[in-house]
Amino acid sequence: MPDPIEEPLSDDSAAVQIDPGVFRSVLGHFPTGVSVIASVVGEVPVGLAIGSFFSVSLDPPLVGFCADKGSSSWPGIREAGGFCVNVLHQDQEALCRQFATKGVDKFEGVGWTAASGSGSPQLSDALAWVDCRIEAVHDAGDHEICIGRVLGLDVGREGGPLVFYRGGYGRFEA
Repeated sequence: MPDPIEEPLSDDSAAVQIDPGVFRSVLGHFPTGVSVIASVVGEVPVGLAIGSFFSVSLDPPLVGFCADKGSSSWPGIREAGGFCVNVLHQDQEALCRQFATKGVDKFEGVGWTAASGSGSPQLSDALAWVDCRIEAVHDAGDHEICIGRVLGLDVGREGGPLVFYRGGYGRFEA
């Protein structure tokens, strides 16, 4: 039997068929933090809201996120070669919705400074930020997995994270 780690993803027509609505509902029972991935394309800031930010490695310091191939912002971020992960504070649901909307100026009314490593937007009121350069991008069905090498990071302010759970936003209570 082949090693499952080395086995590539396939489009096997004999595979079990999973209803997308059921898939989304079941996985929605796992809470995720919410972040804004931001970059600068030319001189224009671009960004998208995601719920798939994760730690990959301590040595070297690597993080990752998953971007929908249909995203209008992801191609620019990928092309820019760097990004800043802005972990959203529990009071930033409106900001999350702004970055999740297509066809609007996502940075309207949003304060930010250029991160020192990548030059990507570091949002002024984020809970924390992680500045990265793209190390690798892997194909994964209707998404791509982006791995970033950490160039710098810090806590922006104290408080709890914005959490997404079962189709809604909330906060973490310890």
